[in-house]
Amino acid sequence: MSERFKVTKFDEPSGKNYKNYGATSAESDVELKGKLLPDPGDTDDGLPKEKDKCCDTNLYLYHEEIEDRPRAATFLSSLADYSNTIPTASAADPDAPKPAPPARMGTLIGVYLPCIQNIFGVILFIRLTWVVGTAGAIQGFLIVLTCCCTTMLTAISMSAIATNGVVPAGGSYFMIGRSLGPECGGAVGMLFYTGTTLAAAMYIVGAVEIVLTYMAPWMSIFGDFTKDPEAMYNNFRVYGTGLLLIMGMVVFVGVKFVNKFATIALACVILSISAVYAGIFVNFNGNDKLQMCVLGKRLLKDIHISNCSKDPGGELEQIFCPNGTCDPYYHTHEVSIVQGIKGLASGVFFDNLQDSFLQLGQYIAYGKEPDDIEQMERPTYNQIYADLTTTFTILIGIFFPSVTGIMAGSNRSGDLADAQKSIPIGTICAILTTSTVYLSCVLLFAGTVDNLLLRDKFGQSIGGKLVVANMAWPNQWVILIGSFLSTLGAGLQSLTGAPRLLQAIAKDEIIPFLAPFAVSSSRGEPTRALLLTMLICQCGILLGNVDILAPLLSMFFLMCYGFVNLACALQTLLKTPNWRPRFKYYHWSLSLAGLTLCISIMFMTSWFYALIAMGMAGLIYKYIEYRGAEKEWGDGLRGLALSAARYSLLRLEEGPPHTKNWRPQVLVLAKLNDDLNPKYRKMLAFASQLKAGKGLAVCVSVLGGDFTRRAGEASTAKQNLRKCMEEEKVKGFTDVLVAHSIADGLSHFVQTTGLGGLKPNTVIVGWPYGWRQSEDDRTWHVFLHTVRAVTAARMAMLVPKGINFFPDSTEKVSGNIDIWWIVHDGGMLMLLPFLLKQHRTWKNCKMRIFTVAQMEDNSIQMKKDLKMFLYQLRLEAEVEVVEMTDSDISAYTYERTLMMEQRNQMLRELRLNKKETLGMMQNLVDYREQNAEEKLPLVQAIVDHHHADVKTASKVRFAEPGSEPNPNDAPSPPLADSEDKETDDKCEGAPSPPLDAEKKDSNANGDALNPKPNLPNITPDEGTVRRMHTAVKLNEVIVSRSHDAQLVILNLPGPPRDTKLERESNYMEFLEVLTEGLEKVLMVRGGGREVITIYS
Repeated sequence: MSERFKVTKFDEPSGKNYKNYGATSAESDVELKGKLLPDPGDTDDGLPKEKDKCCDTNLYLYHEEIEDRPRAATFLSSLADYSNTIPTASAADPDAPKPAPPARMGTLIGVYLPCIQNIFGVILFIRLTWVVGTAGAIQGFLIVLTCCCTTMLTAISMSAIATNGVVPAGGSYFMIGRSLGPECGGAVGMLFYTGTTLAAAMYIVGAVEIVLTYMAPWMSIFGDFTKDPEAMYNNFRVYGTGLLLIMGMVVFVGVKFVNKFATIALACVILSISAVYAGIFVNFNGNDKLQMCVLGKRLLKDIHISNCSKDPGGELEQIFCPNGTCDPYYHTHEVSIVQGIKGLASGVFFDNLQDSFLQLGQYIAYGKEPDDIEQMERPTYNQIYADLTTTFTILIGIFFPSVTGIMAGSNRSGDLADAQKSIPIGTICAILTTSTVYLSCVLLFAGTVDNLLLRDKFGQSIGGKLVVANMAWPNQWVILIGSFLSTLGAGLQSLTGAPRLLQAIAKDEIIPFLAPFAVSSSRGEPTRALLLTMLICQCGILLGNVDILAPLLSMFFLMCYGFVNLACALQTLLKTPNWRPRFKYYHWSLSLAGLTLCISIMFMTSWFYALIAMGMAGLIYKYIEYRGAEKEWGDGLRGLALSAARYSLLRLEEGPPHTKNWRPQVLVLAKLNDDLNPKYRKMLAFASQLKAGKGLAVCVSVLGGDFTRRAGEASTAKQNLRKCMEEEKVKGFTDVLVAHSIADGLSHFVQTTGLGGLKPNTVIVGWPYGWRQSEDDRTWHVFLHTVRAVTAARMAMLVPKGINFFPDSTEKVSGNIDIWWIVHDGGMLMLLPFLLKQHRTWKNCKMRIFTVAQMEDNSIQMKKDLKMFLYQLRLEAEVEVVEMTDSDISAYTYERTLMMEQRNQMLRELRLNKKETLGMMQNLVDYREQNAEEKLPLVQAIVDHHHADVKTASKVRFAEPGSEPNPNDAPSPPLADSEDKETDDKCEGAPSPPLDAEKKDSNANGDALNPKPNLPNITPDEGTVRRMHTAVKLNEVIVSRSHDAQLVILNLPGPPRDTKLERESNYMEFLEVLTEGLEKVLMVRGGGREVITIYS
């Protein structure tokens, strides 16, 4: 080719540089915000200036779309921190101060240790021994295992939700609100807030119990609380109120102190548990430090071991024989001294296997003999009795708060370096660690401590000592101080987190009466929310008993965890396109099992508390959802269904779906054959595979003519469509329209199909395979008219080419689905293969994503950024960046353009009159009946010569799918008039080729292409040559890498803006060239909106 034909790279004007890889700082002045927008001064009637059109030779076919659909490289470079092209605050306000970069914590510091601190609580120290002694080793193990399984199943569901995109901080409220909607989110948020507030009350009461019962009994205000339980609870109420005020002041004044104290509390927890383990093994053979006085089989309190005898005049005789008449049980049973810590070597484990559940007021004794445990309406003296009725389910409710706290990691997701990795690993490892500690403690406590001492809740038989503390090594004060500080730390954390959660709910404005609590103080603290939290916490403290508070707050946490499991199960079963968790070890059955466990434990523990929690959630849900919605009852269930459908449609009408809820609602434009059956049934099969049984599907067709005459045929065609949809297992609707113009009929379907918000958003239209063979010069008119109509309607469009080669829904294919991401049009190319892989047909295929890099792009950085983008999208695919160098326009490209122009010339002549048309067709036949060398049309010869190394002959692509290739079906060499050229696509500085140009340059394969005789003197339009160059170059690259792919998905270039015959014909030819040598192609054009997001 002459030097005049070389396409040179133009420098971009200053101030108009697009941001791309490898650009210097001076070249990156223009900030891209999701779209590549030209400067206003560089446009003319909304179109870029001429010189800007020619800047990208290799992708010139897509240049008209660059305004709305940036190149993949440009899109990746504009993803600042992969924020899904949402402008940051600084972008919206140049004067806004830059926020300080958040601390990026890892799995250990950010998730694992906070979860450990929140899960280990006061119950471990002051109630676990009592639970083990009361329930026995077997049932105690089951109680702990049930609670741990509930939190583990919830953690699995939470991990799936938390890794389904970027989750901002906010814990369960944000996760469920974004998964199940604001109604469920608001209800769960309030439940979680109430549970956290009551947890603070339980921690405060527990801390007071540790101090008054085990550390400083002399501080009692209401006398000896060992003889009167009410006196003890009154002490808890008074001191608890004072401690609440102090902790509230600490939270109000210094949140930083609370965060620093959390580290101390965590260290105390770890140290205390380590001391307990050490003590158990140090006391392997038991010790004599803790000795109990036992009357018969009953446990006694407030008796010094030296006085544990029935000596006349002794302490026991004075207690049991006040008036000279002794208690019958005292008279008939002996007194014994029992060692409390017997050690693992003693075999006491087998004595603690069975349960010892008691009713309120029954004595703590060995066995269950009525004579030993019943009061028999006698004075209790100093015998220890049960202060509440105990059962397996009640103990679950009391113990369950000690396994809560699994949300601590997800609450910090905004501060994690990689939340999608850290939250599942850290949370599940924390649950495994704490579950191991709890389950081992159950077995070790049962094998070390005597049964009576285990059941002595407040240690009254050993002088008011904490059982766990006296097992520890080296001293009981390690446990007492450590448990007190850790309990205080947990209470401070609850008082700090609860007001902020309430403020977050109030700021979302989903519960109007909470609006006053959205206000912050001048220091940014939620003061009003803190006051309300302290008020609710005070109500919990007034209950005064950990055993009452624990089941109550268990209800709220169980409701919250139940909603987490429900959210995961529903998203998994509904298979929404946005549900793509990176955490893969979840299943809807596990989530349903977790939900069932939560509900079962609630009602087993206390049906009354369960109804209160569920009623509260229901009231909040209904308050948020609607206030007195109108109802229609009609004729029974049918009226109810109508009311529900109308209500749902009206809700859908409120606005377009959120990006994460977008799924293809398919409109299939089916072509009918002469028998009024769908010509390409596999289009319906493809629609079924794409939908995977979800979403809306409407299959329509248009008959030409008058409706009054073809009404019967329309009805038959509709029945045939319905039958075909049933056979292909496509659930949806059908319709057939009779119109004078097929193109207008299809346009009407695109505009009017659907009702309210239930409208199709994706159109599947077949490729017009016979557009080259027909004598009608407008055979592609219907196709292009439909493309323009779909584009105007802002709907996505899918054009399957080679549809008869697509697999049936009953087949299973394996191989690769190749995505050629040329321009970004909302993520359709990313989402479609993911949806196809949900169907069994494509399930075994792997995704490969190719994107094109130009000379100025940094391909290494592009590949790295594309991998990170796919990671954020939770998509698994191989990534390859193809570098396309700026090469000269080849002789093959130029001659291919000449052939296309010749065809245009012939078509113009065919339009003159019927007689001339017949003459031209005869000339065409005469031309084809030449010698064997010239029997194959010139353009086909060039194509086959150019694709000599491709195993699939390109001639197959010119014919109907499944038909035999016919060399006579290829187009004839045409010409173009110079006066019909498009002048608006010429580039400055790019000269046109001369009329007598010699085609002696080598083609793309390096072979000499002989010049063809009798070629008329034509000058192809420069823009047309460039478009052909794009098609040829891209086709070379795609065929070389994807010729054996099961499906190739690529961007469909936009149709020409004018409707001239030559431009439309050229456009169809470009698409043919772009897809030559490929068996199954899906050309995709987005609807102008984002359909995939990195967020949850």
